[in-house]
Amino acid sequence: MLRIEHLTKKYGDKTAVDNLSLHIQKGMIYGFIGHNGAGKTTTIKACCGILQFDEGDIYIDGDSIKSEPLICKSKIAYIPDNPYLYEFLSGINYLNFIADIFAVPQTEREERIKKYSDLLQLTDDLAQPISTYSHGMKQKLVIISALIHEPKLLIMDEPFVGLDPKATHQLKTLMRNICDNGGAIFFSTHVLEVAEKLCDEVAIIKNGKLVISGSMEEVKGNDSLEDVFLELEVD
Repeated sequence: MLRIEHLTKKYGDKTAVDNLSLHIQKGMIYGFIGHNGAGKTTTIKACCGILQFDEGDIYIDGDSIKSEPLICKSKIAYIPDNPYLYEFLSGINYLNFIADIFAVPQTEREERIKKYSDLLQLTDDLAQPISTYSHGMKQKLVIISALIHEPKLLIMDEPFVGLDPKATHQLKTLMRNICDNGGAIFFSTHVLEVAEKLCDEVAIIKNGKLVISGSMEEVKGNDSLEDVFLELEVD
């Protein structure tokens, strides 16, 4: 579903991502772990077509983000670590705006908006301006907007930040449902306990370079993911 091949991204003399290759298959929740500044967000934004890169290529369901950006973007949804929204809009107007972009038919969008807003307990607030929303409410709105066109690949940067425990549980359930229905998830997180329980595979990146990747059991062995991560950070 997502294939990153020899990705390299530089900012002047600094190499933020250095020859990174990963393969996220359909049905897989894939965790992306690293310290602040390790290159996680740069990689994620490159996968979404937000950032251009210097070398390599990224394929979404077989299509290159370089040569077929619109086709790729129609198949994915991106949830950033800090949602920037059109705060003058109401929640429902924002969701309809996103549905218009992806040409989601009226009946389907209404069904999906109700389904996900009920699940995340945001339905009663959709008529209110986004400027009145808390950070957690904005995060819920972004999650609903990401799911409204039923993406094949969901890419997320620290998606659990700002969510209450119930919303966190609902998001984890939604992630697994997406993968059970043939989709895939690629997300970064600092919450290693969540990653250990949730992910099928994981990659750890350090200073822009891939340190280790594989199934959760292969990566952590008999240790916890936190122990492995801290040991690799020291090394």
